[in-house]
Amino acid sequence: MENKHIPVLLNEVIEGLNIKDNGIYLDLTLGRAGHSSEILKRLSTNGLLIGVDQDKDAIKESQERLEKIAPNFKIIKSNFVNVDQVLDELGINKVDGVLMDLGVSSPQFDESDRGFSYRYNAPLDMRMDQEQKLTAKEVVNTYSEAELRSIFYEYGEDKYSASIARNIVKYRQNKEIETTFELVDIIKRSKPTKELKKVGHPAKQIFQALRIEVNNELNVLKDALSKVVKYLNSNGRLAVITFHSLEDKIVKKYFKDLAVVEGNRDNFPIKVEEKDYILITRKGIRPSQEELERNPRSASATLRIIEKK
Repeated sequence: MENKHIPVLLNEVIEGLNIKDNGIYLDLTLGRAGHSSEILKRLSTNGLLIGVDQDKDAIKESQERLEKIAPNFKIIKSNFVNVDQVLDELGINKVDGVLMDLGVSSPQFDESDRGFSYRYNAPLDMRMDQEQKLTAKEVVNTYSEAELRSIFYEYGEDKYSASIARNIVKYRQNKEIETTFELVDIIKRSKPTKELKKVGHPAKQIFQALRIEVNNELNVLKDALSKVVKYLNSNGRLAVITFHSLEDKIVKKYFKDLAVVEGNRDNFPIKVEEKDYILITRKGIRPSQEELERNPRSASATLRIIEKK
């Protein structure tokens, strides 16, 4: 498969960020600079793009790609939860727009040595940051049965979490689980035949759960959201693309808490304080049929946008 990343909801993101040519824009999930390239093209020499990523391969490719467009960008190797440190070190107090694209990039899925995909036989890795210690291999070989069951159920929402966790523990008593295909075989043996005949890969939810655990994705997302909104200028916007319901619930609730006043104001005996943020997307934006045909991996994407007043 071609090792290429197609940016999801690109037009919707660019339109939603409402880019000013002299603004400061922050792409907290730089990836292969698909979205960032289009942001940078719309900035004048007085504007600035800041890209953040923890994948060294992605940073290298993005650096080369963005250099061909314009020089007014900076790339920082970090997890987006460190957004406050990144901006403080750059001496930046406010930004005009922020993008968080929470999907695993196509190159990460397609590079056989990264272990993100159940379709390729690879070492069980799944680290976004290849320099961190915790890997999927360590999770499946050292976590208790109860811990595995909890992760699979909570993060993967797989109804066969208990049997999968039990069979992993049985398997590793004789041999360490080292590869993605070993894990896929265990998952398949843990599910009934009728389940294996359903559309979709039987290991998808378990691989999702492991990736979330290895990279601490949901806690990182909550922390990052609470930090980044404080850096938005007046009329600055935050756009977030999620790829599964757990992420989307977090973003939807956080945006609602920031922007929506609960209840009917007429029923309040005292004045209700106005909120400091506006929901630009009342409902999540989903890919068009045209985009789905061009990029099937966009099928689960949802875009939500909020604006600082």
